[in-house]
Amino acid sequence: MGGRALVQWEHNRDNAPASLTVDLYSGGAAPADVLDEVAFYQVPYAPSTQGADERLDVIARMPSLRVVQLLSAGYEHVLPLLPDHVTLCNGRGLHDASTAEHALALILAAQRDLPRWALDQRDRRWAPRPVSSLADQRVVIVGYGSIGRAVERRLLPFEAEVVRVAGRARPGQDVHGADELHALLPDADVVVLVTPLTEATRGLFGAAEFALLPDGALVVNVGRGPVLDTDALLAQNGRVRAALDVTDPEPLPADHSLWEAPGVLLTPHVAGGSAAFYPRARAFMDIQLARWAAGEELANVVRPGARTER
Repeated sequence: MGGRALVQWEHNRDNAPASLTVDLYSGGAAPADVLDEVAFYQVPYAPSTQGADERLDVIARMPSLRVVQLLSAGYEHVLPLLPDHVTLCNGRGLHDASTAEHALALILAAQRDLPRWALDQRDRRWAPRPVSSLADQRVVIVGYGSIGRAVERRLLPFEAEVVRVAGRARPGQDVHGADELHALLPDADVVVLVTPLTEATRGLFGAAEFALLPDGALVVNVGRGPVLDTDALLAQNGRVRAALDVTDPEPLPADHSLWEAPGVLLTPHVAGGSAAFYPRARAFMDIQLARWAAGEELANVVRPGARTER
């Protein structure tokens, strides 16, 4: 099947089936001369939200569009922009390893107090003190999907106890439902938030949830910033610690209180964009373009188009 595709990387253009006309677009000014004919659009991936609007705005300028391919796992922000006939696919699975590694790194950095040691090294100060550990800690993973499973696989060799929480309980799989979260928090040492952002998860972790955690507990967010109530975290004043790769607002303004909040470790939304992501994403796009050209069912469809003709 022929058609015009717009993708991010030369690798995918060069490996695309001969029946496809493939152009490159990595963000910024779109190639206006081809937008009328684009049927398959891979939204350029960037490891932060900066510049995302311009990459999505071009959707409205593509009258022939039939497929939008995201390389992020989250997709709710794109749904309002899509005509009914357009199929939406996401990047489920591509970020599992990268995000899980980063979650583990944040946990270890916070538990072993690495930010303090980094400052001591800068100041040439030798000041040993006791630190926490990961071994024997109870880690509650909130959002037990593919990334949650990847986080669990990395936690278990560290001798941590993992408690799984998803939107709904899964009988026989030892997965608790979200309605059980409050009962689990008083015994949690670490909470890892890996949920997507939906109306059900917006503000999921707020003042009531923080209040249930014991002193010194750690909350890690590698999902979406608005899942965690920033004001509720700031109100902890260090009683509960946090390690955040995503924040609300984002990007975090330079004068925001989170920068200097006690017990808070920040990274700038980089969990999913490590070196491991890119070769996996390019390989996935090769397969997806081949499926599109052959008229086969696409992978990772999160919203099928109302019409299937192409």
